[in-house]
Amino acid sequence: MVSPDAIRTVLGIFGNVISLFLFLSPVPTFIQIWKKGSVEQYSPMPYLATLINCMMWTLYGLPMVHPGSLLVVTINGSGTVIELVYVIIFLVYSDGKKKRVKVLLVLLVEVIFVAVLTLLVLTLAHSFHRRSAIVGTVCIVFNIMMYASPLTVMKLVIKTKSVEYMPFFLSFASLANGVVWTAYACIRFDPFITIPNGLGTLSALVQLILYATFYKSTQRQIAERKGQIHLSEVVVNCSYPPDKAAGGVAGTAPVSDTTAPPHKT
Repeated sequence: MVSPDAIRTVLGIFGNVISLFLFLSPVPTFIQIWKKGSVEQYSPMPYLATLINCMMWTLYGLPMVHPGSLLVVTINGSGTVIELVYVIIFLVYSDGKKKRVKVLLVLLVEVIFVAVLTLLVLTLAHSFHRRSAIVGTVCIVFNIMMYASPLTVMKLVIKTKSVEYMPFFLSFASLANGVVWTAYACIRFDPFITIPNGLGTLSALVQLILYATFYKSTQRQIAERKGQIHLSEVVVNCSYPPDKAAGGVAGTAPVSDTTAPPHKT
């Protein structure tokens, strides 16, 4: 018979793989930023939020805080490195000194916060239970704050009746990630991992329900837009008879059929 600890380890490994996929999902965006040499209108805040979240969970999983959580440390340690790379790319390709300073200040505040919390927890809390409770509570708070972003997207989906800006595979991976980590936490019940991942599972499930609800209307909207673009091209291309399109006021160049109509002769 397979022991609960072995099942927990397998689930943790699966959770590491799925979470790594989620951490790496913005890579195409950053390749685009690198090629263009500019961050354009992209915001660094989601990556800064994920960075401090990963740092906090790495702290939570350390043996001196919450023993037996090595797989929590491995994935969140990896996530910390990945998100830090994203933030550095933002710093390199940001337009203007003001934006760079803002990112640096937020990054500095996050590092100081985690460093101070680590120092206080390790020196003032003298039991694993207290350390886990303090750091775990802070982790839950940061996780709940991060759910503000999916809520904004879901509100947009309901308003527009379109899931065009809510990728299916990302929502599906988030659901799988939440289910795996919730199961992982329930085997050796850990409320600080169960609560945020349970909420994440619920959030992803709602996203998939919205996706199923508005998928057809999304396809219809996309088709209508394509039809309007095609119709406008037909109208422009057929606006003038061939003999008029080549004519114009004496002394002017022939007018293209994609520009303003020629003057009457």
